[in-house]
Amino acid sequence: MSDIREIKSRMKSVSDTAKITKAMYMISSSKMRKARAELERTRPHFDALNSEIKRIFRSKSHIDSPYMYPADGSHDLPGAYAYIVVTSDKGLAGFYNHAVIKEFESQMTDHESRYFMVGDYGCKYCDALGIEYDGEFRFSADNPTMRRTRRMADYILDEYDAGRISKIFLIYTDLENNISQKARTVRLLPFHRKDFTDEAAMNDNVSFNFYPSAESVLESIVRSYVAEYLYSALVDSYCCEQSARMNAMDEADQNANELMAELRLEYNHARQGKITREITEISAGARALKKKKTAEAVAKGAYANGR
Repeated sequence: MSDIREIKSRMKSVSDTAKITKAMYMISSSKMRKARAELERTRPHFDALNSEIKRIFRSKSHIDSPYMYPADGSHDLPGAYAYIVVTSDKGLAGFYNHAVIKEFESQMTDHESRYFMVGDYGCKYCDALGIEYDGEFRFSADNPTMRRTRRMADYILDEYDAGRISKIFLIYTDLENNISQKARTVRLLPFHRKDFTDEAAMNDNVSFNFYPSAESVLESIVRSYVAEYLYSALVDSYCCEQSARMNAMDEADQNANELMAELRLEYNHARQGKITREITEISAGARALKKKKTAEAVAKGAYANGR
């Protein structure tokens, strides 16, 4: 790439790309802070629902509910298993979508399953491989809201209550801290008593009376609990997406800086080479002109002597 104009054009292209990556980094950072702040505002309500479920299990040794595993302890339930897979709507997020898809593939078994995709990336992946998924369950993963999440929860719970699915699993990305994230699978329904009991709860002898029954109270808060859990997972995934995009844009910016340094060096070499060639051409022209004048002078002297 010795042409200076070509190098300058390449440098401008890299510079414009770097401006885009920096802007995307700042936008992702702002979106992540906003989403985490919104999650923190809804966290107390989710914790309260979790505490109420624990209270029910502490007070009742036996609860007959369709939202719990059978009393015989059987885990292999008849019927289809539902998998809610949370991906992003857009790419340019590094390894984020790849990790979710890899976790999704690890959950595919011979058992009858139904897939519910959140985000366009997951839908395109299924379309490319011919994997069937629920076409009516089409929700965006961008900027999750509680209203949209309740619609998701109502849709999936209606399928569960109708007996068309027997288990609900959620595949999402957990933001373990500000640096690391991990795609994981959790079971939303049915509940297992051990999910809501701990040693401290087992030693708590305080009992409560539930009206009209513990089963009715549990059923009334299940929809809110599932919606809150799903919302938390969606925000976690959204934050992971923005974090992964920030890292990808930061790496792209670093690569752009390295490429710009190489192009500047190549530009300077090409420019120096051009200047050297011009000086050489000028010097060669001056020498040729000087030789010509010298030759003319000699010729004139010889002519004068001849006369």
